Amino acid sequence: MRISRLALLGVLVTCAGSCTTNESQPTQDLSDNGGPDPTSCVTVDTIDFICDVISPEDLAVLPGNEWIIASGNQEGGKLHLVNVSSKTTSLFFPTASPTIQHNTDLYPTCPGPMDPTEGTAFRAHGLYLKPSADNRHTLYLVHHGNRESIEVFTVDAQGNVPTITWVGCAVAPDPLVLNSVVALPGGGFAATSFRTKGRTESFDEILNGTLSGSVWEWDTATGWHEVPGSDTGGPNGLEISRDGKWFYIAGWGSQQFIRLSRGIKPIERAHIDLHFRPDNLRMQNDGSIFASGADNFDTTEETLHIARIQPETFDMEHIIDRPVIQDFAACTSAVQIEDEIWMGTNRGKMIGIFPVH
Repeated sequence: MRISRLALLGVLVTCAGSCTTNESQPTQDLSDNGGPDPTSCVTVDTIDFICDVISPEDLAVLPGNEWIIASGNQEGGKLHLVNVSSKTTSLFFPTASPTIQHNTDLYPTCPGPMDPTEGTAFRAHGLYLKPSADNRHTLYLVHHGNRESIEVFTVDAQGNVPTITWVGCAVAPDPLVLNSVVALPGGGFAATSFRTKGRTESFDEILNGTLSGSVWEWDTATGWHEVPGSDTGGPNGLEISRDGKWFYIAGWGSQQFIRLSRGIKPIERAHIDLHFRPDNLRMQNDGSIFASGADNFDTTEETLHIARIQPETFDMEHIIDRPVIQDFAACTSAVQIEDEIWMGTNRGKMIGIFPVH
């Protein structure tokens, strides 16, 4: 695949702070959030933007490539549904009247739906979509708010526009603070715990990888348990092989892509060093994994990065290495849909889209 010249040039061209109107760029339908926004973002190099989506830290693509669900991990952030063809968004969750169907068989320890009064405390962090042949998919969400939890939804894509129903949760045990989540083939899920509650980490601890977290699994029968051998310097993103035998972990603090066996004795673990701090990992249709993240974020020369990694061989292809863009800082998630790569960010209000050839 030939990458657009964007990755080679890496020339910093910034979007004006006000995101001035550009009629050639798509605007959003934000009627659920107080009406349409009259502004849109200008193109940077070959990157287009969808604006006014608060902290779209992670992206999950529905089968068929017609819809994307974007998270919201800062104050005011919510789940948004993005139409891929029209480049428009709508509020997905929480709404004024969310649909609730608690599955107490699968989630018996869940105390019930999220507190509807938590308001701006709600944070939608990592996402994972488990597809289903009947177009009733399962969405897992890392939630920060009045409780630290994995919230679970059914996303019904049988009609023209997908709908979402809350079905259960698993509250994280103290002192875990969760980050990313994946579904497990036999049921349940796994999540990374980047850090612990009540602990004040120094900046050096985070940067040099001495801040250690791990991967935790949950299932209906046994609840939470730590995955042996998963201790990692700042574990962030998480993926899993299709057969469920391997975890892939983004070592944010250690700047590594880690492959860890699951259910195999003795434990097998290997890694490659990256040239940036990886955030979310996302498996693509061909089995490769996009690792996205940033580097030099503590300086005025912060950079954003996407790499394609072959998890079996550790072969790596640089997709994009460039200075950050104003109002779109570190790239925290990347997914490819046909000839476009869609990018999320934790520190910004835009979804980025750039072409590959």
